[in-house]
Amino acid sequence: MPLGQIDLPITFRDSSNYRMETLTFEVDRFPRTFHAILGCPCYMKFMAFPNYTYLNLKIPGPGEVITIGTSFQRAYECEVECCGHAAAIIASEELIAIKREVTEEAPDTKRSTGSFKPVEGSKEVLIDLRTTEDKTVRIGTTLSFE
Repeated sequence: MPLGQIDLPITFRDSSNYRMETLTFEVDRFPRTFHAILGCPCYMKFMAFPNYTYLNLKIPGPGEVITIGTSFQRAYECEVECCGHAAAIIASEELIAIKREVTEEAPDTKRSTGSFKPVEGSKEVLIDLRTTEDKTVRIGTTLSFE
C-alpha cells in the first residue's frame, strides 16, 4: 500500500531545449535501487517514446527531439543491484515466516511437565554396592536383541 502521493515538476534536458511537466508519484517504503519509476502516465504526459533496444527515451521538445539514454553497462549494474535487493527482501520475508513457525512450535517453558514416572518393565539397581549412599539407576528389563 502506498504511503501517499506527491506532485513533482519533472524537467528533461537543459535550458536551450527542454520539456517540463508535473507528474504525480506514489510514495512507498519499499527499498529500491532507483528513485522513481517513469511509466505509462509519464510517457503519455510527455508524449515520450521509449526504445528498450537502445535504452533511449525520445521526447518532443520545443526545438528538436530530446533523447535521453544510458549505457548497457549501467543498465546491467542497475539490474544486478535490483536482484540483490530482491533477494534480500525475499530472504527477510522467509526469515520472518520461519521465526513465526518456530515460535508456534516452541514448547511452553512455563508449563509444568509433572513428575517423572518410571516406564513399566524397569528396575532400580544400586550404582556402587560398597557405599552407603542411595544412588540408583533405572534399567529396562524388556530390551530387544537388535
